[in-house]
Amino acid sequence: MSTTTAQSEDAPVVAERIRVRGTVQGVGFRPTVWRLANELQVHGSVSNDADGVLIVAVAPRERLDALAQRLRSDAPPLAQVAAIERVPIARPSGVGGGFVIAASAGSRQPAGADAAVTAIAADAAMCADCVAEMSDPFARRFRYPLTNCTHCGPRLSFVTGVPYDRARTTMSDYPMCAACRTEYESPADRRFHAQPIACHACGPKVVLRRLDGRAFALDSYTFLDDCDAAGTLLARGQVVAIKGLGGYQLACDATQAHAVQRLRDLKRRERKPFALMAASVDAVRAWCRVDDAEARLLQSPAAPVVLLARRTAPSPQPAIADAVAPGLDTLGFMLPSIGLHHLMLRRMTRPIVLTSGNLSDEPQAITLDELARRFGGQIDFVLDHDRPIARRIDDSVMRVAAGARRVLRRARGLVPAPIALPAGFEAAPPVLAYGGELKNTFCLLQPGRALLSQHIGDLEDAATQADYRRALHDLPGFFGFAPALHACDRHPDYLSTKLAHEMATRSGRHAIEVGHHHAHLAACLADNGWPLAAGPVLGVALDGLGYGEDGSLWGGEFGLVDYRAFERRGSFKPVALLGGELAMREPWRNTYAHLMSEMGWPAFAMNYAGLDLHAFLAAKPRELLDAMLRRQINSPRASSCGRLFDAVAAAMGLCRERAAYEGQGAIEMEALADPEVMAHEDDALGYPFAIPRLPENGLPYVEPLSMWSALLGDLILDTPVPVMAARFHKGLAQVIVRMVGQLARADREEAPLRVVALSGGVFQNKLLLERVSTSLQARGYKVLTHRQLPCNDGGLALGQAVVAAARALPRQQEDSPCA
Repeated sequence: MSTTTAQSEDAPVVAERIRVRGTVQGVGFRPTVWRLANELQVHGSVSNDADGVLIVAVAPRERLDALAQRLRSDAPPLAQVAAIERVPIARPSGVGGGFVIAASAGSRQPAGADAAVTAIAADAAMCADCVAEMSDPFARRFRYPLTNCTHCGPRLSFVTGVPYDRARTTMSDYPMCAACRTEYESPADRRFHAQPIACHACGPKVVLRRLDGRAFALDSYTFLDDCDAAGTLLARGQVVAIKGLGGYQLACDATQAHAVQRLRDLKRRERKPFALMAASVDAVRAWCRVDDAEARLLQSPAAPVVLLARRTAPSPQPAIADAVAPGLDTLGFMLPSIGLHHLMLRRMTRPIVLTSGNLSDEPQAITLDELARRFGGQIDFVLDHDRPIARRIDDSVMRVAAGARRVLRRARGLVPAPIALPAGFEAAPPVLAYGGELKNTFCLLQPGRALLSQHIGDLEDAATQADYRRALHDLPGFFGFAPALHACDRHPDYLSTKLAHEMATRSGRHAIEVGHHHAHLAACLADNGWPLAAGPVLGVALDGLGYGEDGSLWGGEFGLVDYRAFERRGSFKPVALLGGELAMREPWRNTYAHLMSEMGWPAFAMNYAGLDLHAFLAAKPRELLDAMLRRQINSPRASSCGRLFDAVAAAMGLCRERAAYEGQGAIEMEALADPEVMAHEDDALGYPFAIPRLPENGLPYVEPLSMWSALLGDLILDTPVPVMAARFHKGLAQVIVRMVGQLARADREEAPLRVVALSGGVFQNKLLLERVSTSLQARGYKVLTHRQLPCNDGGLALGQAVVAAARALPRQQEDSPCA
């Protein structure tokens, strides 16, 4: 008998209704409650409903207190308890001895300000117990690829409604066999109410098929099964499609250059790096350096793609083909997340490329028909199964930087885990925030918490737009979410902005527009739990482009920021985007615009005529370009840090003519930066920047003239590009820190600001993030950076949502501290 039980034997019995909210369905929460209640001798019941988990508990108060405490401390691995609400009730007449797991109820609270979204767990990689069972010749699920339990397997990708039960999943058409039914109904079994439960006898079938439907002899490829045959095909240099959790994937042997190039040609993906998969962390270590934090990320239930530093020393293993990640010093690795991956890689010692089954920038296929329409006649084999996919979910991407995990793309394994909001948002109205144009996600915000959608992609693509509209209908409907407010970016031409205004008008409201960089920084504040009433911080938002608060194009901004307002205090130098959108695809245009802004052609030609860069630019139609700049035709000015990176990279000869993917020049320049120069060369050799003031408004700005002089001088001296890349990163970090110091002290009667928030896609750059944050911390600043959501546009929606909510909530002070 436990101490708690002994102490409360003679205590009066009370009854409570205990509501548990959060990620508590489909994760083994009810059997955990059943076990704890029986251990503590609590009588009553537990059930799922549309609002979470509901417990009716009868026992002395001390036992109920112990139960409530252990609901948090002993929660299952995939559970996230957001709140536990206890309400005293009259002792129910129907509660006798013992504790039972009751049938799910279908009621739902109205989705108003007092309702809470019931969180379904994210899809989780196959757990060690299931892998061991699948590998055991004496287990009845030996080599069954769709093995799972309450600790792993599909969740968001296959559930169709709440409460979370098999009838509301894509497994509803698969009756359980007697053996599975026994496991499913036993609270002591790890498969108790595991809704995807299946086995060879009753579950979906995995089959290797030809995409053209023609017959073939399986024994030509294996003596085991279809998964093993797929591994044989990969080893022979084939491209094979595989049905994953959230969509079809395309795979090939990563060490066979012809296979990787064929995959690039199929996807029309010229240079953007591919993700890789290896069988284990030890296998990954043959090609990359993996520290303990990175190993934990790889092995986490989310099983994300993790960016890792390549090994420079020779390896006895075959080299990964150059075309996997051309020009980069990192590789994106993930571990097997489903049984098909484990079995397929069982006999392979080499890594595979594993990428979305789509054409470049389009949504991945989730049905065999979609896959056949895109790749029919080009891919021979698909490792398929007949469990439908409810919603499309891509792989998450993460890295470790500045001592913490960083999310670069939030998708499979992370969504729909809720993000707890800071103090002050407990009474926030429901907000639907529509996100940006690139790397789109949208956000459902309710009191105290927010749910960020899976990564949707770039809305410039028509197929992605259609997927975005479907997802906007799907997730709010799935969670019974009814927004009181609609929030969006200020840019009038974003599809997301247009849709937000359309949807708001339908409901008789106006959409709330939020500045692009204000949203970036507000998302960073929320990511770090910065309270609503905590006052302003100094924000640094660096990205490619965004619509500024004054209607101009911004991209390198410093300002005073809180949730309600952003006051611009400094920026990067505004320089023309020569050719408008073409400047984002042809980096040399940014180089030319910067050089003309800084020194003009006569001075450039007089001093640097011997450079290859001069010859390259001289061959361009300069008269036309100069006329565009002079007359401001299709050449809007933008204070963009991202375009500065493009200009510098192109000047060094990196990605000069055309960018094959967004940020290519910056990414390749980061990869090339000499680590010895970064660590040991005198900081005074970092390329210098000045901080003068703009004549039109007196705003301090980052002036790169002296940087260009130093860089062009290094080109004349034939300085190695890795040295120049390092000097640029060092100089840029130095001027950012100087600007922060200058603004933190300026015009403030009270104490200088000591908290700095860093956001925007430029801070995906590990070298810059670590250099800036370390330097600021050394000067006594507290630095806020992104961890739960991307610093790029994938986090914008959360920022839009908290800004809209903050503006709707009663003010704690007379005015916003930065208004």
